[in-house]
Amino acid sequence: MKTAAADKILIPRQPFLKRLAKDMQKNWKLYALFLPVLVYFFVFKYGPMFGLSISFQDYKPARGFLKSKWVGLKHFENFFTDPYFFRLLKNTVTISLSTLIFSFPSAIILALLINELRSRKLSRVVQTVSYIPHFVSTVVICGIIQQLVGRTGGITMILANLFGIEPTNMLLETGYFIPIYIGSDIWQNMGWNSIVYLSALTAIDQELYEAAKVDGANKWNQMIHITIPCLVPTIIIMFILKVGKMFDVGYEKIMLLYTPLTYERADVINTYVYRRGMENAQWSYSAAVGFFNSVVCFLLVFVTNTITRRSGGNSLW
Repeated sequence: MKTAAADKILIPRQPFLKRLAKDMQKNWKLYALFLPVLVYFFVFKYGPMFGLSISFQDYKPARGFLKSKWVGLKHFENFFTDPYFFRLLKNTVTISLSTLIFSFPSAIILALLINELRSRKLSRVVQTVSYIPHFVSTVVICGIIQQLVGRTGGITMILANLFGIEPTNMLLETGYFIPIYIGSDIWQNMGWNSIVYLSALTAIDQELYEAAKVDGANKWNQMIHITIPCLVPTIIIMFILKVGKMFDVGYEKIMLLYTPLTYERADVINTYVYRRGMENAQWSYSAAVGFFNSVVCFLLVFVTNTITRRSGGNSLW
């Protein structure tokens, strides 16, 4: 007796390129929309990766990539034995961890607080006000910071009056640099980063809250047992991405705020790469240091993603 499965005719799978051609012909409008994005990534993301080859060369612009002398791991060895290596590594890790500990949760807290506002109009006003600093130029932000923490700045005078601290230019003191950097980062990016969490909050089924109210749960219990657990998948994804940027500390703000007096606490790998590459014209050496930094960032993302996936949580892949 023949079964239905036996009556089925096996159709050979078409080659990938042929299937792609048919799909492009059918959905050419979608591919046309995707084309600018593809070109952007190839030109500005994948194309420059060819320049990583100078990390292993004694690069000379006159000779180009192909004719410069190949030196292997020389520049990596020089960086690892550089007297500033451990200082750079320590400062990068310290600033990155401080940002992760204080700045990352601030966006989640702000989103939870905005979500609890009863007035929708007030909620929109708070969101708009918190977003504004993100769109202000970093140069302007640093100019404001320099004015506020100068010898006669507003923050300096407040601290002097409240805690009796002697007025001084706080950016010239090594002990103040990291708190100033973290505080300004929270102020500048907290509102913008909260958008993702606010979007996730709108997707929560409101029937869960209604059922919780019937069971006698107050606002705090609803937040602990409904809101936060529903946010956990989004928090995990954002945490993985944040960890991947730990060694990629934003050098723009640091360069605009630090001075040789604060190099001991403020100098990070990215600022060091800029000075050695742009100011000292040591392109191969700075490329090697930047390459090392990128590899570490990739490993952090891979390890964090693996841990969250094996622990049963969400992951990027």
